[in-house]
Amino acid sequence: MSNASWDDVVDLPDELDDDTAEQLYEGADEVQDMTGEVCPYPQVEAKKAMQGLEAGDVLVQETDHVPSTENVPKAVSELADAKVWKSGDGRYRIFLSRK
Repeated sequence: MSNASWDDVVDLPDELDDDTAEQLYEGADEVQDMTGEVCPYPQVEAKKAMQGLEAGDVLVQETDHVPSTENVPKAVSELADAKVWKSGDGRYRIFLSRK
């Protein structure tokens, strides 16, 4: 019996290393704590936040809901480029750079 992980079933955007993720987090224009929230709420909040950002601005969503790492980037794909950072303990940061 194999041990499937979320990585086997979720199509994550490009993953960031720890140093790059920390630098982007410190310079983020907006941070949303979506810990404990499930879809579609994170997508809705990301779309709303994107409307107020300018090209090059970065929105970071912190989440523990793995499907959000796939669904949020897809929901704002016309507005932002996405990358993901995995903490290794079940927390994720989704970095959305406004186009």
